[in-house]
Amino acid sequence: MVVGALVQRGAIGLVTTHDLALAQIPESMNGRAQNLHFEDHLENGQLIFDFKLKPGVVHTSNALKLMQSIGLVSMQPPS
Repeated sequence: MVVGALVQRGAIGLVTTHDLALAQIPESMNGRAQNLHFEDHLENGQLIFDFKLKPGVVHTSNALKLMQSIGLVSMQPPS
């Protein structure tokens, strides 16, 4: 695992991802890693982040809201 190898070599840093499977990494790192997140919301078609680190994995997904805001998907059911 890349993150584990970096930590073993004394690295300090942040890793960002949209892959929730990677949120399991801290479980195997004996307290040397943790999950943190920013919260966001859509306001007037703009994605707004609070930029306040909160513990744990984010519980919302902004991808669908963002795609809707630029017209890529519709929330209307198929006819």
